[in-house]
Order: sequence, then structure tokens, then C-alpha cells
Amino acid sequence: MAGFCAVIALGAALALSAGPAGAQTGAREEAQQGAQQGAQEGAQEPRVATVGPVTKLPLPRYVSLRSEKVNARRGPGLDYRIDWVFQRAGLPVRVIDEHGHWRHIVDSDDAGGWVYHALITARRTALITAATVGFRAEPAETAPPTAEAERGVVATLIRCRPDWCELEAKGVSGWVPKAAIWGVDPEETFGGERRLGGS
Repeated sequence: MAGFCAVIALGAALALSAGPAGAQTGAREEAQQGAQQGAQEGAQEPRVATVGPVTKLPLPRYVSLRSEKVNARRGPGLDYRIDWVFQRAGLPVRVIDEHGHWRHIVDSDDAGGWVYHALITARRTALITAATVGFRAEPAETAPPTAEAERGVVATLIRCRPDWCELEAKGVSGWVPKAAIWGVDPEETFGGERRLGGS
């Protein structure tokens, strides 16, 4: 397949801002402020622990969205207003706090809020943040290309080395520079087994 390079394009919107009744508002800053306020209201005291008080899993940690529609609330409960609606299953998010059955998550832009734990999954994914990035057959710039992905594409994380991660999207796999994606810590490495983040 010399010379062949698949193009992986973004297929869906990432998220939209929503007010109390679910209408679009476009107020990203308001949603971010609301999530921060909700964190303060929902948390019983400031936390310095590196593991979640509920799951005993690391904080922060990466997970992904289980559903095509995930309401992010201002605090950990159904009584709190919806500040943000994620509309993309598989999108990587970061869990930064826990309270009962609720998890405080943020996306690559630090927007988010509190979501019910069943709406996230331990499956690890990555978001392409570079304008375009080439998937390579090996973790090296000189390796043959296997695909090219656009900003906004979500791919499954297979394994990561210090500077490269192997991804799979739409049936195509390859290595990309870690700096071109979001959903993995800069120092994080793991092998062929799937790295799980817990929910």
C-alpha cells in the first residue's frame, strides 16, 4: 500500500453550551464559571489528595464519554442547573473531582461540570488538537504514513511512549506525536494493554 494515506475527518460536533432549559446560549465562559462554582458548592472541603474519595482512583484521570448526550451540571446532583451539554460519545474528558455518584469532568478547553458516573467510561481516547497530524507506521517522523487526521478527530488510545502514542480511528491505526493530541499526560506511558481510567 505504498503511497496510500487515509484521511480521517471530524464527523460530529464536540459540545454545545446550554442554559437551564437546554437552549443554546453560546456562553462558554459562563459555563466554565458555573462549573467552578459547582465544584466549590459540591465539594465538602478543598482536596489535596491524589486519589478520588469515592473510587480511590487517581485524580485527575482521563476517561471518555459513554453517551451521545451528556449533561454537565453546576453541582453534583439533579437539582443543579445544566451548564453544558456534551454531544459526542467517546470524547476524552478529565475527571478532576468526585462526590457520591457524580464526577466533575472538564474537556480540552477546561469546560465541563458534574456528570453522573454511568455517563463516562474507562475507555481511553484521544482528541487530535493539531490542525492535521500524520499517523505513522512506527513512532518516528521518518516512518511511512498510514493516515492523516484533522483537528477534532477522536481516536482510541492503544499505547503511549514518552513522545508518541499509537491511536486507532475508523479502522486505521498509527503513531502520532503526543504533542498533537489531548487525553494523555505528557509523562504518561503504557504498553499494548489498554490503559483504563475508571469511572
